[in-house]
Amino acid sequence: MLSFKKSSPSDWLASQNKYQSKKTSLKAKTISVTAGKGGVGKTSVAVKMAKVLADSGYKVLLLDCDTNLSNTVVKLGLPITNYFYELVSAQREFEDCLHRDGHFHLLSGCNGSIDLFNKNLEIDKIIIDILVNHEHDYDYIILDCPAGITKETLTLNAYSDYRFVVVTPDKSSVTDSYSLIKILNKEFGVNQNHLLINRVSSEPQYQRLVKTLSETVETFLKCRLHILGGVKNEESPVDQFDTILLHKENSSLHKNFVKFVKKFTDEIEGEAIVARAQLASRKTKRLEHEVHFTA
Repeated sequence: MLSFKKSSPSDWLASQNKYQSKKTSLKAKTISVTAGKGGVGKTSVAVKMAKVLADSGYKVLLLDCDTNLSNTVVKLGLPITNYFYELVSAQREFEDCLHRDGHFHLLSGCNGSIDLFNKNLEIDKIIIDILVNHEHDYDYIILDCPAGITKETLTLNAYSDYRFVVVTPDKSSVTDSYSLIKILNKEFGVNQNHLLINRVSSEPQYQRLVKTLSETVETFLKCRLHILGGVKNEESPVDQFDTILLHKENSSLHKNFVKFVKKFTDEIEGEAIVARAQLASRKTKRLEHEVHFTA
C-alpha cells in the first residue's frame, strides 16, 4: 500500500540541493525517458532500454507514467489491466500489480479508466512515492514519462538521476526538446541530460542535429548533453517497427540499443569508481589530519 508523504514533490526536490540526487550505489538508478514532443518513439525506447538492461543481468522496473494512456502493454502485446487504479485506491498491493519477465518488471498504467480519471490524483507524487518505497529492490528504475512540459512530467524528470531526451529530425521535435531542457534547467536546476536521436536518415543528418542541439544547449543554458547515439530510420511498415525492435535480436536496431546501453552503464559505473576514489581520498586525508593533530 502507498504511504504518501505530506510534502509536495516540489518541496521534496527543493530540499535536495538544486534537485541533485543524494542516492547511494545501494539504491536504484532512476532514468526518465522523455521528449518535448509526442510521437518520437519514446515509449519504444523506454521498453527496449529496460529489456536490454534486464537481459544484461540488471534487475529493472519500468514505470509507465502516462497512467491513463498506457502504451507499454500495447508495445509488449500484454493484456490491458486496471491494476494501477487498484494500486492507488489500495485495492491491490504493488507486487500484485507487476508484470514479471525474469529481471524485467513492469508497472503499467490504465487505458481510459473513468475511475482513475475522476480520482484527480497528483501523479508525480504517486510515482515518486513508488520510487522511494522500491528503490532498494532494483538496479534501475525507468520512467516512461509523458511527452511535453507539464509540471508533473517536469517534476519526474527533475527527480530522476538521468534523463534520456528522445528527439527526431523533425523541427518541432528539436524545438520542443530544447524547451523541455530549458525549463528543467531554469526552474529545476537540471544541467545534464542524455540525448538519443531517433529515425535518423543519414550520418550527416545525425551529426548536424547533435552539433545544433549540443551547441545551443551549451551556449544559452550552460548545460551539457551526453550523446547516446542515433537510431536509423527503418524502411519497414510502421506497424512492424516494434516487432523488429523488441523481438528480433539479430536486427541492427537491437545491436544499436545494446551498444547504447553498454555505453551508458560503462559511463555511470566509471562515475561510481571516481566517486569511491574521491571518498577514499577524503577519508585518508581526514585520518592523516587526525593523526597529525593527536601527535
